[in-house]
Amino acid sequence: MKVISVNLGEKKSINYKGKIIETGIFKYPVQFPIFLGEEDVEKDAVIDRRYHGGVDKAVYAYSENHYEYWKPLYPNLDWKYGMFGENLTISNLEETKIHIGDTFKLGEVILEVTKPREPCMKLGLRFGTQKVLKQFWNSTKSGIYFKVLQTGNVCIGDELVLIKKNEISPTIAVVYETKKS
Repeated sequence: MKVISVNLGEKKSINYKGKIIETGIFKYPVQFPIFLGEEDVEKDAVIDRRYHGGVDKAVYAYSENHYEYWKPLYPNLDWKYGMFGENLTISNLEETKIHIGDTFKLGEVILEVTKPREPCMKLGLRFGTQKVLKQFWNSTKSGIYFKVLQTGNVCIGDELVLIKKNEISPTIAVVYETKKS
């Protein structure tokens, strides 16, 4: 598993059904290392801290491989990494094989898997339709939130290396399936 893209976003205001919604979901690739802090990614917009950021959701990662599933469903979008609001786009990141509590080394950082992402209406804003939420829920392609145990920089090309497996905990995909019920 390798970092394909590091992504940051700025606060953006969107008019949705006559109401102004502020969001940080519009993330785009940057060509410099990003700093993963204890509660968020430095220089990345986190708007609603009830649902994003914080110790257990400091960093959001999404699999590069999942993009091939979504592109045919939304062929008219301008596909760039960061489309799902992820800070890290990682090759071969697989929710069915990664367990809650697994610990990884990534660049200068130590990360611990905490939970899957639950989609909200802001993902629909990014995709231009709220129908993406049901499609997202009906897949196992949730992406992964991490806790940062050791802060530091991450850059394109860094390897996500497993340093501790927690097989007694469920996988991200199993937890995500449970939340749908």
